[in-house]
Amino acid sequence: MRFPILLSLCLTLPLAAADRPARPNVLFIVADDLGYGEPGCYGGREIPTPNLDALAAGGVRFTQGYVTASFCAPSRAALLTGRYQTRFGYENNPTGLLNADPRIGLPAGERTVAERLRGVGYATGLVGKWHLGGTPAFHPLRRGFDEFFGFLHEGHTYVPAPGTGVTTWLRRTALPDGGKGRWVSPDGRTVWTTHMGNTEPDYNADNPILRDSQPVNETANLTDAFTREACDFILRHRSQPFFLYLAYNAVHSPLQAADRYLEKFRHVPDLHRRIFAALLAHLDDGVGEVLATLRETGLERDTLVVFLSDNGGPTRELTSSNAPLRGEKSTVYEGGIRVPFIVRWPARLPAGVAAEMPVISMDATATALAAAGVTLDAKARDGVDLVPLFAPGAAPTAPRTFFWRAGARAALRHEDWKIVRQPVRGAEAGWELFNLAADPGEQTNLAAREPARLADLVARWETWSAEQAKPFW
Repeated sequence: MRFPILLSLCLTLPLAAADRPARPNVLFIVADDLGYGEPGCYGGREIPTPNLDALAAGGVRFTQGYVTASFCAPSRAALLTGRYQTRFGYENNPTGLLNADPRIGLPAGERTVAERLRGVGYATGLVGKWHLGGTPAFHPLRRGFDEFFGFLHEGHTYVPAPGTGVTTWLRRTALPDGGKGRWVSPDGRTVWTTHMGNTEPDYNADNPILRDSQPVNETANLTDAFTREACDFILRHRSQPFFLYLAYNAVHSPLQAADRYLEKFRHVPDLHRRIFAALLAHLDDGVGEVLATLRETGLERDTLVVFLSDNGGPTRELTSSNAPLRGEKSTVYEGGIRVPFIVRWPARLPAGVAAEMPVISMDATATALAAAGVTLDAKARDGVDLVPLFAPGAAPTAPRTFFWRAGARAALRHEDWKIVRQPVRGAEAGWELFNLAADPGEQTNLAAREPARLADLVARWETWSAEQAKPFW
């Protein structure tokens, strides 16, 4: 089956083989909890994202790009290894004190893309969020990265206490008067809300900002700090091939909007949405600065840039939109696992393409390794190199099957068909069946009408699941 590729009028063809760079720089930019429907290039209209839109205009925008999990750590484990995280038991999402558990982290036997690229001469750096082990054995410097600037756990405040220059939105179980609803401090700088029924996690506990392994006193907003460090890494390594993993914590909670961005959205009536909009605009500007650094140093043409979110947006928590998809972060409906996914490599990929074939985050890993000349056998990878799919005269793409498992939550996609098992708290869930070509919003469950198809897909999932490792915590 061949999935159609929609080309804009500004299509540019790949260069001749003699002009192709032997080994490009590689830049992975990962947003945290960014919903599918927010960037302008994915249909968002309320929050301008000119830099993400420009990145898409210069490369390939995948409209059916997936991640392997609907929450942070497992998704990142697959991206950095190129393998389903379920193969090595990294199925759950460590938060809070679990980050300090010495058992929990990316298993030592799994080689990261940073390790593999460093092995062929790349300089490697991580800027931002790690979340693949908070104890020494799992430190990024022990997982293939030459440099690290960021934090180890699942989240962090954007600015240090007391939060100067920002408006902060925090979840609470009760307001100052003991009631429910929303409370705004007299100076307007702090908002408490009970709408989620829980309290904001202690993200900063035992979770300092580190340079390599040493704590630093970072006073800048983390979005600005991570942008600064990414640009500096590019400038310092401009004379050699490099791999940079830029993992912003934006737009993850806690919601903290810088004044200069909040002012841009004063027309948005709901304060919750206004703070989120400010965070996304701030992130977009950061991405723009990093891309400008590539352009100004003459590295743009020979740099493979991948932008994606680690999972779908948590709509109730952040107001994030996954439109037109159903579900949100932590679900295996499309809204939890289909994400903005953009790949740009001017020397090898066409520009201005909206590609409708389903792809998955592990394809970014496989593409980067192939571009660097790293050959892996099938057991060491679950993704495919995307570049040949866009070569002139490329053969039709074979149907692919994608799998998801997180405890009782499960899904499989094969061609246009998808099965979902999404339990509701307190009740078991059966399998649902959807045709994504006709019903991308997963509104019509066809399980009763297509029992044979359902049984076939469930059997495929069960065979795959039996081959996966058991979660190790």
